Amino acid sequence: MEDKELLSKLRNPETRNYGFNLLVREYQKRVYWHVRKMVVDHDDADDLTQEIFIKIHRHIDRFREDAQLFTWIYRIATNECLSFLQRKKRRFFLPIGDVEAELSDKLQNTPGLSGDEIQLKLQKALLKLPDKQRLVFNMKYFDDMPYEQISEITDTSVGALKASYHHAVKKIEDFLTND
Repeated sequence: MEDKELLSKLRNPETRNYGFNLLVREYQKRVYWHVRKMVVDHDDADDLTQEIFIKIHRHIDRFREDAQLFTWIYRIATNECLSFLQRKKRRFFLPIGDVEAELSDKLQNTPGLSGDEIQLKLQKALLKLPDKQRLVFNMKYFDDMPYEQISEITDTSVGALKASYHHAVKKIEDFLTND
C-alpha cells in the first residue's frame, strides 16, 4: 500500500484503527530488528517496539509528509533507541564498559540469535562502538540504507555519517584482528 493511501486511512476517524493495523503490519518487523540491533535483548526490543508504535499512533497527525513515512518512523525508532540506552546507563549508574559487558552476555546467552563465532565476534565488536556509530554502522551495513536516507533519519550531515561509518569500520577491524 502506498504511503498516501495509508495516511488517508490513518487520518480518517472511521478507518484510523484499520490504517494503524496496516501500518504496524507493514513496518513492525523492520522496526523491531532496527531496535534489536541496538538494544540486543529481545524483551527490551519488543517493549521498545510497542512503545514506538504507540508514539506513532499518538503523533501521526504531526507527520507533515516532508519525508517518507518510513523515514519518519525510523527517526522515531532511532531516537527511542538512543534514549533507552541513555536511560539504561543512567538508571544503573553503569560505566559504558559494564553496559557493553551486560549486552555481550545477552548476545551469548540468547537462544534466538544464531550464528557462528565470527558473527558473534562482530556483534561484540559492535557493542564496543559508541551508540551513534553503532546506529550508523547498522543502518549502512545491515540495512543497506543510502547515506542520504540515514541523514534524514538521524538529522546528521552526510559527511558526518560517512566519517562515523569509517571510524566504526576501523574500530571493528581493529577489534576483529587484535582480539
